Amino acid sequence: MTAVPHRIGVIGGGRMGGGIAQVFAAAGAHVTVVESSPQAADTARARIADSLERAVRRGKSNADPADVLSRLDLVPDVSELPEEADLVVEAVPEITALKADVLTAVEQVVSARTVLATNTSSLSVSELSAALEHPERFLGMHFFNPVPASKMVEVVTSPATSDTVRDQVLGYVGALGKKDVLVRDSPGFATSRLGVLLGLEAIRMLEEGVADADAIDTAMELGYGHPMGPLRSTDLVGLDVRLAIADHLHRTLGDRFAPPQLLRDKVTAGQLGRKTGQGFHAWPR
Repeated sequence: MTAVPHRIGVIGGGRMGGGIAQVFAAAGAHVTVVESSPQAADTARARIADSLERAVRRGKSNADPADVLSRLDLVPDVSELPEEADLVVEAVPEITALKADVLTAVEQVVSARTVLATNTSSLSVSELSAALEHPERFLGMHFFNPVPASKMVEVVTSPATSDTVRDQVLGYVGALGKKDVLVRDSPGFATSRLGVLLGLEAIRMLEEGVADADAIDTAMELGYGHPMGPLRSTDLVGLDVRLAIADHLHRTLGDRFAPPQLLRDKVTAGQLGRKTGQGFHAWPR
């Protein structure tokens, strides 16, 4: 079984990037997180510390938060990533050009043996790999929110990804105590393609007055055993994130992924889900 990488980098310390940094640090890796401002860096560290403490209080972890945080460094620029990093995961917003720029910058800093990964939930891994000098060492590692509690990582390979890198990353996923789901690059992969389709139909049902949000979610939770209904799941992911993914899938896969107007209206109104306190449900702030 592959061990957890000794040293990794994470680009972006938001909810996803911070969660990725947390699980690797908790497993024993030394983690360098790139955040562009001191305020964002402080927020990221505080969020990770709070998550670690809550996990201990709830009996989900016996890791010492102080010990985990001692393996976490925050830096303001990719140029400060450790050259000897085993793995670097980018977790910046879902904008192809931004991700490509970040990945090409990282490639100039780290060693030739460093594996590069994107945490994208829907963008083309093959398109991103085309920007790299060494696409064979690149793939997708699609973590799920909240990262510490999620049980799986979707590993997405492009035609250029080497078998050695694929197997190395599958080992990393197992060393984190998570299950891998291996897919070939295609729009939405497996998880976003299916999850977004279900979520969009739930939004249409709400829009048409078929049932209220709680009833739709409860139907899927109790009727089909889903741990979280499609509208609560959309709130957790973020309505803005789900809209961006739906727009991408609409362009690439057709009209069955056309976003409902209700989703667009809520995003315009700033009702983005749990992170704003209101989405299809109300959330405590």
